[in-house]
Amino acid sequence: MTLNLDPNIPDPDGFYDELLAAHQGLSKADSDALNARLILVLANHVGDRDVLRAALAAAQRQVVSTQ
Repeated sequence: MTLNLDPNIPDPDGFYDELLAAHQGLSKADSDALNARLILVLANHVGDRDVLRAALAAAQRQVVSTQ
């Protein structure tokens, strides 16, 4: 399986609204903890270490390229 970096979420704006709503009223620390738990839940769902490594590398490249 290869990492899909193309848009792949039906109604991405709706999902983004749900994500923001999940963070509503949380402190910075609790918001960070929610993000970490969400990442781990999704990583567990993916379950493929090669795909997860590719996702980490892609995220790192995007962060580095915006600095």
